[in-house]
Amino acid sequence: MSAAWCDALAAAAIFAAAPHALGGVVVRAPAGPVRDAWIAAMRARLAPHAPVRRIPASVTDDRLLGGLDLAATLAGGAPVLASGLLAECHGGVAIAAMAERLSAAAAARIAAALDTGAVTVEREGFAARVPARLGVVLLDESVGEDERVASVLEERAALTVDLREVSLRDITEAPSAPAGPLCEATSDDVHAGALCHAALALGIGSLRAPLLALRAARIAASLAGRPIVGEDDLALAARLVLAPRATCVPPSGEEHPDSRDDEAPPEEKTHGDRPLEEVVLDAATAALPAGLLERLADASAPDRARGGGGAGAIRPSGLRGRGLGSRAGDPVRGARLDIVATLRAAAPWQRLRSRPASARVAVRRDDFRIARFAQRTPATTIFVVDASGSSAMQRLAEAKGAVQLLLAECYVRRDSVALVAFRNAQAQVLLPPTRSLARAKRLLAGLPGGGGTPLAAGIDAAVELALAARARGQNPLCVVLTDGRANVARDGIGGRARAEQDAVASARRARAHALPAIVVDISAQPADAARRLAESMGARYLPLPHAQADAITRAVRALSG
Repeated sequence: MSAAWCDALAAAAIFAAAPHALGGVVVRAPAGPVRDAWIAAMRARLAPHAPVRRIPASVTDDRLLGGLDLAATLAGGAPVLASGLLAECHGGVAIAAMAERLSAAAAARIAAALDTGAVTVEREGFAARVPARLGVVLLDESVGEDERVASVLEERAALTVDLREVSLRDITEAPSAPAGPLCEATSDDVHAGALCHAALALGIGSLRAPLLALRAARIAASLAGRPIVGEDDLALAARLVLAPRATCVPPSGEEHPDSRDDEAPPEEKTHGDRPLEEVVLDAATAALPAGLLERLADASAPDRARGGGGAGAIRPSGLRGRGLGSRAGDPVRGARLDIVATLRAAAPWQRLRSRPASARVAVRRDDFRIARFAQRTPATTIFVVDASGSSAMQRLAEAKGAVQLLLAECYVRRDSVALVAFRNAQAQVLLPPTRSLARAKRLLAGLPGGGGTPLAAGIDAAVELALAARARGQNPLCVVLTDGRANVARDGIGGRARAEQDAVASARRARAHALPAIVVDISAQPADAARRLAESMGARYLPLPHAQADAITRAVRALSG
């Protein structure tokens, strides 16, 4: 039995033991007997009578969440409630076929159900909460990087199984499920610290990943009958949860600052002859896919194109915006029924239709017409200004002038702007996303210069703002003005070598999230450090000595739609 199939069976057993606690599992494999064998192994380990439903890629909101069956209501003269797939999966598992093709709205609905354990069903003018505690199996059939499972679902799915290299010869029968209830395996701070250390070294910025990995390790220990989480459980969790989320390859032969021996007694830091955090990190590193960095680099551009345009692009909308006529369809959530067009479509058929005495017009499902609208997507431009000593001695004043012009351009487009400055040992969000141009200019004019260059902290702060803006339905753009010469690490300790490594890791994290960005080199002459930073971020590089203010403005306009 191959190692990949062995880990796949372990993932099936762990997920089936507690689907809702782990959120879901991403299964990367084409349709075929190998994938069917894994699904059968997972279903065999589920609790008896646990419901299992399939979610098609073209699922609509009314079928997913449930709600008022409009056609049946019109036919019967009384409200008829249709149950949704998520509510039907309460206490069981939903299998999303071709999960990479799920619409953004469907992915958001499933993610909300995973977070809250319930769905909201609208009926007769009020909203009812229906329990929906479930886990989701996301079947990823994508061939290249042009299609991916939505990030909101990938983040919530604890486990990842890659069956693309598994053949029929590798498949063996899954071991039988243990009889009786599972023991409650426990863990301590040492186990959590080892997983957090591995996540940080792999460039994983979300705390959700180590938390899910700890849950998986505890379930693995429970399945094995162990009362306490062991080294093998942590290593398995690192392979199944942390390795697929890695955004960078950890440097070899270097000790992470969080693993210094003076921070904890040796008996709490070691497991056997090696530190436990090294064992976990080695397990996750061994499971990293080949060519990880190259694949992440290639994935950034298609993700941006798949986003539906730049910040401020015109996108279809179901509720508001400029009218684009109507089309045939069901009035599900996120769409507005065009009553006039619906009656117009039903009118020619009235003599041929039998209708109740109380009904003046007989309307059928085929008559429904949905109003279409076009709406400009709101945008957020995040300015990240290097206010350290190296920049202050060079051209901080000119950088402020360039940002002033860019702020005016954003104001014309009615975009939100945010301002992040980094100097000394930390980054500071001077201005959260706002449309107040005067406030942004005032803060920028009073920005002091001097001190160290915590470049990694500045990029991390910008990424958090960008991801928050994207979660609100906005399209973010990061404009980083720096000379690229970092000398303060994430933890605020000086040291150029480690500071540059942290800056590269932060830049790669921004690239992994497909965040559009521009790096403006504000050094006296074009520097290799800023150019390397732009390459790591997947950003456009503009040296300020050769980029006039109008050229920078055109670049921002091009990326922001």
